[in-house]
Amino acid sequence: MASLKDLRNRIASVKATQKITKAMQMVAAAKLRRAQMAAEAARPYAERMDTVLANLAAGVVAGSGPALLTGNGKNETHLLVVATAERGLCGGFNTSIVRLAREKALALQAEGKTVKILCIGKKGFDQLRRQFEKQIIDLIDLRTVRQIGFGNADPIGKRIIALFEGGEFDVATLFYSKFRSVILQIPTAQQLIPAEIPDGGATATAAYEYEPGQDEILETLLPRNISVQVFRALLENAASEQGARMSAMDNATRNAGDMIKKQTTIYNRTRQAMITKELIEIISGAEAL
Repeated sequence: MASLKDLRNRIASVKATQKITKAMQMVAAAKLRRAQMAAEAARPYAERMDTVLANLAAGVVAGSGPALLTGNGKNETHLLVVATAERGLCGGFNTSIVRLAREKALALQAEGKTVKILCIGKKGFDQLRRQFEKQIIDLIDLRTVRQIGFGNADPIGKRIIALFEGGEFDVATLFYSKFRSVILQIPTAQQLIPAEIPDGGATATAAYEYEPGQDEILETLLPRNISVQVFRALLENAASEQGARMSAMDNATRNAGDMIKKQTTIYNRTRQAMITKELIEIISGAEAL
């Protein structure tokens, strides 16, 4: 049975932890609003880019067009670009993205495909290297970046294109978490190369005359689209991370409060039992005299 001093130390330790989790929750709530606004502001641009590419791709003759749009005709080597957070204490945010990427990698390996992994964020790298250390080609560290900008995503997009042009892979897929709300973040897999063109319905089949030609526009837009999609993924991740951290720290604060109540009850009962025992000893001693 723990002594009163041990119980007091335990209660003080949990209270200190509760202060930390409460502070982290408040910081995450402050950062979430800005990250959410940035992610929501980037969505229309990325979606409009998809629409423009769908219109252009509709006029491309099958088997022709830029390699970033149609691929290189092979499907043997896959590059998985896994974007996670640089820090933990955000619930299952990182684990859910890594789980989706791991399932994809194992499925591809089961089909006899070659898998390469490019990690954006230390937490995803730490989890994936336990099982896929030989497949990881590099880690892109963004710990020093305080606010994600297009300047952070553009070099990543250019590197992916350089790897593709160098024949390092045939298909590239981006993994990230799409922000919906504080309690809901959706792990998402998006194919980057060949470009995954959404169904545009009537818009995609509309007739347009382009100046310069479609091929020239695609040659310019497709590389930029990859950087835009990476940028969007990083912004969605930033909002999802803060939302997940806010929720996780709120749960931790509540659990700490429950633990404090439980330990305080044990402390009071133990103290009462010791006082009762001392009174019994005093009364017994007085009666013996």
